[in-house]
Amino acid sequence: MSGVRLENIARRYPDGGGVAGFSCQIEDGEFFALLGPSGCGKTTTLRVIAGLETPDSGRVFFDERDVTSTPPEKREAAMVFQSYALFPHMNVFENVAFGLRARKMPRKDIHVRVEEALGYVQMEALYKRPVTELSGGQQQRVALARALAIHPRILLLDEPLSNLDAELRHATRHQLAELQRRLKCTTVYVTHDQDEAVALADRIAVLQDGECHQIGTPQEILYEPATPFVARFLERQRNIQDISGTRCPGTVSPGNL
Repeated sequence: MSGVRLENIARRYPDGGGVAGFSCQIEDGEFFALLGPSGCGKTTTLRVIAGLETPDSGRVFFDERDVTSTPPEKREAAMVFQSYALFPHMNVFENVAFGLRARKMPRKDIHVRVEEALGYVQMEALYKRPVTELSGGQQQRVALARALAIHPRILLLDEPLSNLDAELRHATRHQLAELQRRLKCTTVYVTHDQDEAVALADRIAVLQDGECHQIGTPQEILYEPATPFVARFLERQRNIQDISGTRCPGTVSPGNL
């Protein structure tokens, strides 16, 4: 696995949006969340890490290797898109095998990898099923299996649970957390959902209008907000934590900042 280091990443668009001057260090094996409202720059940051966007300035490192100009297919990173981006004319096995075939892996090795990846997400029994006949939750697991099959050093997840209903989202969140801990894969997770970020992440970066307001553990973000925006944005989740009896000392309210 690898750590990720972003040095003053900037990527702006003519019609607005993007990210400006974002720096962070994501540790090897860490579950790191990019949290913020729509348009805050979190997906742009993820795409820069993946190599799908070229930053206007700044550099991207995997460990000590500068990958800023490295094409996506050579970064050893895998991305799960919000739409899942499955191929509708392929079945489950063919979708998961796609990246391995593109790498010209031997057929017998492809079968081993696909079986392994489907086992991670408990989808082995449906390997022949057309993806068009799967539920949203099953499609999400196939997309995750396809990403895991290539044994990525970095796993990038862009709002992967947003298309699921509330009950399934909660169950899948738990499964994802268990899988990440089992595989110890460095994971960068984009979400606007405070519950997801707090439940899943080792650390969270809170973004607004392309700028990072704070990076910290869930408890630090909740109870030691660095800016009024962070305090306001996390207020609902902080109240939930207080009601559940998990409140930590040192709470800072928006009015005290």
